[in-house]
Amino acid sequence: MKLVVVSAGLSVPSSTRLLADRLAAAVGRQAAGVEVEVVELRDLAVEIAHNFTNGFPGRRLAAALEAVTEADGVIAVTPVFTASYSGLFKSFFDVLDKEALVGKPVLIAATGGTARHSLVLEHALRPMFAYLRAVVAPTGVYAASEDWGAEGLEDRTERAAGELAALMAGLSGAKREAPPVVVPFEEQLARLAAS
Repeated sequence: MKLVVVSAGLSVPSSTRLLADRLAAAVGRQAAGVEVEVVELRDLAVEIAHNFTNGFPGRRLAAALEAVTEADGVIAVTPVFTASYSGLFKSFFDVLDKEALVGKPVLIAATGGTARHSLVLEHALRPMFAYLRAVVAPTGVYAASEDWGAEGLEDRTERAAGELAALMAGLSGAKREAPPVVVPFEEQLARLAAS
């Protein structure tokens, strides 16, 4: 299974990337054979802006969009800016094909300076991914500055990762099953009449 991690952290080092890496590692512990690819949006900012103005993704942005589209699951992590996701984070998902996340398992997460912004998960990220028709894991993970090294973050990380791993396994298993044979109604009537 392929897991793509989208990290919108801007600084180096980034607490957003740190949370993204912890979540990916937790999914890897709970689902065997997970291949992880990280998309660092900071490195794609110029290509994302150019895509808005000319309608075409650059080489690296096209590869990132393809990775997300082909993934079996996505971890999406953003820093909180002005009580919402970052503009770079939103812009990336704006240039992604509107059908790319339909039915795809997504784990949402965010980082911020204070716990007061934790509702960004429910009031900004979850509605955006619901609009894109993704299957959002029930547990989102928010990490404020005081959460690093404190009790609770690891438990939330493991619970959310377990939910994403289960969704990925369930949905990828469903993809492998043969589609049901659909017999047109007229043919069903003809079969009934012949019997």
